[in-house]
Amino acid sequence: MGNKSLMSLTFKPLLTFVLGTVGLGIGAAPLGIHLASGEVPAPQVGTKASLKPVSAASADIPFHSLEFDSQAEQQILELANRSRRQAGAPPLTMDSGLSRAARVHAQAMLEAHQLSHQFNGESSLPQRLAAATQLQLDQEGENVALDMDPAEAEQHLMLSPPHRANLLNPAYNVVGMGVIRSGDRLYVVQDFGHALPNYSLPDIKERIAASVQHARRNTNAADLPRRDLASADDTACSMAHADKLATPAVHQLSERYTVLTFTSLHPETLPTGSEHAIASHNLRSFSIGACYARTETYPTGVYWVVLSLE
Repeated sequence: MGNKSLMSLTFKPLLTFVLGTVGLGIGAAPLGIHLASGEVPAPQVGTKASLKPVSAASADIPFHSLEFDSQAEQQILELANRSRRQAGAPPLTMDSGLSRAARVHAQAMLEAHQLSHQFNGESSLPQRLAAATQLQLDQEGENVALDMDPAEAEQHLMLSPPHRANLLNPAYNVVGMGVIRSGDRLYVVQDFGHALPNYSLPDIKERIAASVQHARRNTNAADLPRRDLASADDTACSMAHADKLATPAVHQLSERYTVLTFTSLHPETLPTGSEHAIASHNLRSFSIGACYARTETYPTGVYWVVLSLE
């Protein structure tokens, strides 16, 4: 089988909301992280080893001078897509931004002479990917490996359940590959993601409005006229700027309306628990405010939504 080391990381999707009915709030859930080691033990993420902080190419090894193996990166992509095709999963598309992030992390592993998903001083996977691409991602995952050549790396990854799960995950549709050669070894990084459609704010509002009407029809309530408030978008953006759902602007709005505030990347799905307020037969109209932003809590971006019911 040859000498090899593997590590995999999966970030699961998160939907957070606050039901802000006249100031009533439900807190956000924490981001779920699953870390699985490969067949050969590797240092755990966050190990307090004697490492210099890593943020990009180090000063003593210029990024442009490193021997990144683009041919091996392409070969690993082709092998991955062959395995996905055999498993009935759609092919992955190489994204240049994700590949940049993968290459920078491959260099960090080379400098540290070990495998890890996050070195001391390095950003988390979602933060690294957000800094490298403009894609809207709601799922991320990473495989890292040290192996002899692309074919053996693919074979060993496919034999390890957590790495195989990342490689064959049908939800993933984009990937970045980073391969750097060190003697007869290859440091391999695969950064996976599920990229969402790039909706405009009017599109997002239309989809949320359709979800509102659908929720009312399910309870035999009549459709509501939509009358967007002039301050709706500014209120949504106040949440994004504060990186939280409860802001003075939201509180001010809740003095006049029943206000639901939430974050989402899937406008077709309203937050669980909002059905009762939306289905009320006493309502006369509704308004939608939305703002897209990348924040510390949501480094790859999310839509901040204010739904006001009158």
